[in-house]
Amino acid sequence: MYRHATIQQWKVPEPTLRRLPWYLAFVKILKTRGETNVSSTQIAKEINIDPSKVAKDLSFVKISGKTRVGYDIDALIEILECFLGFTASHKAFLFGVGSLGGALLQDSGLKQYGIEIVAGFDVKGALSGRNINGIPVYHTSEFPQKQQAMDAKVGILTVPVEKAQEVANFMIEGGIRAIWNFTPFRVRVPDNIVIQNTSMYAHLAVMFNRLAANAE
Repeated sequence: MYRHATIQQWKVPEPTLRRLPWYLAFVKILKTRGETNVSSTQIAKEINIDPSKVAKDLSFVKISGKTRVGYDIDALIEILECFLGFTASHKAFLFGVGSLGGALLQDSGLKQYGIEIVAGFDVKGALSGRNINGIPVYHTSEFPQKQQAMDAKVGILTVPVEKAQEVANFMIEGGIRAIWNFTPFRVRVPDNIVIQNTSMYAHLAVMFNRLAANAE
């Protein structure tokens, strides 16, 4: 079993943290093919980045490859999953059980990446008492009580954009320490709160802009 000091993770550049899951996905595919070793050149070719960047990224997770052999795939998978936090279980509450929120509740695959949604919350009374994929849905007013019982640290924000800041404040006041924000609004949080913005709309804007540029 490999152990890593979590304090080092804060020193890792964000672009590296974004690339490491790509490497993990690729080496897992190689493992299913029966491969036992992989080189930084192989990873770089698949991900379409410079090999030196791969080697530098992997240096942050403290694993060394062997000349002409590369990295041991089993060790690399174990180290990356541990380093990225995927082997731990982080309990999460989801706020806003609309189409996107409901889809996330249905996504059982999130557990393999270390996040377990244990409850959903919504202001719509009709949703209260329902179960989606085995996950209970409560009225938002029940959050303080459920938080006291479950002590979730992560809040997933999928509410309408005009409610994003209000609900984020409510989550933080109730003890949530990290927010995964799926709304296009950049919520403001205190310095001790972790915020991760995942705006599909921003990515769509980039894609459409590049599509238009390529058509010219």
